[in-house]
Amino acid sequence: MARPDTAIIFYGGVDEIGGNKVLVKDRDVQVFFDFGMSFNLKRKYYSPPLLSPRSEKSLIELGILPKIDGVYFFDKGEAQVNAVFISHGHMDHSAYLSFIKREIPVHCGETTKLILQAFGEVRKTDLEFNVDDINFRSFRTGDKINIDGLEVEPIHVDHSVPGAYGFIIYTSRGAIIYTGDFRTHGAKPYLTHDFVEKAVEAKPVAIITEATNMTGAYISSEDEVKTKLGNIIHQAKGIVLAEFACTDIDRLNSFYQVAVENNRYLAISPRQAYLMEVLRKDKGLAIPDLDDEHILIFWKSKKTDGNKTLRKWERQIVENYHEKVISGEEASKKQSELILSISLYDLEQLVEIKPIPGSCYISSSSEPFNEEMEIDLERLLNWLRHYGLPQYHIHVSGHVMPFSLRKILEEVGAAKIFPIHTENAHLFSKFVKDLKSETIIVKQGEEYKIE
Repeated sequence: MARPDTAIIFYGGVDEIGGNKVLVKDRDVQVFFDFGMSFNLKRKYYSPPLLSPRSEKSLIELGILPKIDGVYFFDKGEAQVNAVFISHGHMDHSAYLSFIKREIPVHCGETTKLILQAFGEVRKTDLEFNVDDINFRSFRTGDKINIDGLEVEPIHVDHSVPGAYGFIIYTSRGAIIYTGDFRTHGAKPYLTHDFVEKAVEAKPVAIITEATNMTGAYISSEDEVKTKLGNIIHQAKGIVLAEFACTDIDRLNSFYQVAVENNRYLAISPRQAYLMEVLRKDKGLAIPDLDDEHILIFWKSKKTDGNKTLRKWERQIVENYHEKVISGEEASKKQSELILSISLYDLEQLVEIKPIPGSCYISSSSEPFNEEMEIDLERLLNWLRHYGLPQYHIHVSGHVMPFSLRKILEEVGAAKIFPIHTENAHLFSKFVKDLKSETIIVKQGEEYKIE
């Protein structure tokens, strides 16, 4: 009797950072691992908000949304995919759940479910992110999910968003490892060590790994970030403007702890406040309480009293924490007491705040890696020059570093390595070519059989 076919098809994450959509086929079972937005492909044709996709037909026509039968809600046929597993809540791994047939179950960690549902509430109605009526089924490390005979074991990993997982996929041809995004230098390296240990035990035939940091790798840690933040903020005489991802809870905690140590307030956005409120439901996360005396909520140029235009989540924050809300005018009066979380789109608030001499701007997210981000950076620098604000860049990557990745791959010892989530797959293949594993440079939409 012939053995059943097992194969992997990569519909995203090929020659780009993000956009992961990996289909694993075993016997008659088909399961997707991640279903994210491709920022690179979208950037080729669109420039939001004025030029944005208006329908799924546009996304299909341009190849931004791959042509896959039996997956999308706008297909008339029956679902041909048995399940989707989401590794974590970043948009490049999860946003295109928007288009999934609602009868297809979507498995994700409990924290990821909270994050995605919170994003669904705070974002404006968006063709490319809508999780209404998604059939979420949450898991924790230690669970094993059986999808019509295909067993999937989620194991936590450390990443720059809480609740991130890698997966061990037990197929009829042996175990396949999918790393998702992970690192060994973050605040919780032991999570990744648990995953690697389980991956080694599984004796996998293949590993699908991220290989993001093959150029520009920079060694740091969250402890080092916190120390550097403390040194800079201690010297600042005026307001400290801080830019970091709202889902990066490790970074939020670092800024909060430094605020406490320097007797400052951390003023966050309403979105950040709402996400914190939601994530506090997860008792496994350490998140500052919004009632904390060192937390304020910065509401940019919007009257909150009696404003009927507030959305439900905004009204909830205003009603529950009204005494915490400060305006640009109020922030201007207490600059030496503030660390203000601010994004590129909030910079006009500086006109009202009028930063005093001795203020600064701390960028605590990834450096620009494409032309559009370079243009945004130039706009930022123009604002900083105008107000005399020096810029510090203090960050630690959410992705594993090259030598750590190489060591892990050697330990796991899979027969085949499939590098994705990278623009440097060929560089990666040369970096690890002396390992016993065979590196496969994948192509979009091509099927790779697991023998």
